Amino acid sequence: MAYPAKFPQLNDTELTERAADVLVRILRVAFPHERFPDGPYERTAGIILDEARTSTWLRVVLTQGLITIDGLADGDFLALGDDDAVGVLRTIETTDFFGFLRRTAVLNLYDDPDVWAVLGYEGPSFDKGGYLKRGFDDLDWLPDPRIEEYDGEELDPMPYAGGPATGTAAARVQQPRTAAAGAGVAR
Repeated sequence: MAYPAKFPQLNDTELTERAADVLVRILRVAFPHERFPDGPYERTAGIILDEARTSTWLRVVLTQGLITIDGLADGDFLALGDDDAVGVLRTIETTDFFGFLRRTAVLNLYDDPDVWAVLGYEGPSFDKGGYLKRGFDDLDWLPDPRIEEYDGEELDPMPYAGGPATGTAAARVQQPRTAAAGAGVAR
């Protein structure tokens, strides 16, 4: 249970609907994906608010961060265009507030099934028997690989394995021993 902050505005900020709206806007600007629906952003903002409710320190960081965001945006971060909003976020990207948002968003936004659907990820495969016989090679969004035969000399695939090396790679790997090279050996 979090204790009330010393300043009343810190108690009010994190529980308001506006705080949730500002968080969603911050997440949309920091993690821009045009095809993502609002739901994953809203759920991630809810997780951030829930985490802040469990810790006085996180609650203060969150509420002070939200106050700072609006202050840097001349009072209304929600009214900024995308470029200006990115500029505001760049000014706070090294703060504890932004670090908290970034960590929480990366772990939760991209772990949302609605995001998986947009990205084409089918979710974990273990319970479905793995991917080997189910989608292992169904990358239809990549071009087919270019396969060419190599006509050059055969190179030893493991020239350092202790066996005899062949080809020009062997000349680079196996240096001839000289008397000077052995001079440092125990007498």
